[in-house]
Amino acid sequence: MKFSKATNYALHTMLMLVVASPTKPVGVQQLAEDQGVSPTYLSKILTKLVKGGLIVSVSGANGGYRLSKKKDEITFLDILHAIEGNTSLFECHFDHGPECLIQQVMTEAESKMEEHLKSTKIVDLARKIEV
Repeated sequence: MKFSKATNYALHTMLMLVVASPTKPVGVQQLAEDQGVSPTYLSKILTKLVKGGLIVSVSGANGGYRLSKKKDEITFLDILHAIEGNTSLFECHFDHGPECLIQQVMTEAESKMEEHLKSTKIVDLARKIEV
């Protein structure tokens, strides 16, 4: 199983925004430089995070991005869904129906992973950095 690079950058970006001032937006240039990625590429990821309702874009000379939710409400699963979507990781390509034993095992594993990601908040990592 492998998540996209976009998910990696999204998780790191969200961590940066959680640590940043809640009132002062962070510019795409700064976020991109801190991660060593192209601002153009990061802008596409930021757009998905905006559409996912996790951040807002602030226009103007001092514009940028800031959280749209309380930082202690944002989970890893929220970020993953914003970038990767909500589709299942595994899909049986045989016509076994819901009785497919392999599909059942994979669905259970994915469910457990989602439970863990849903219970892990990005602010939990920020608290470790601030210590």
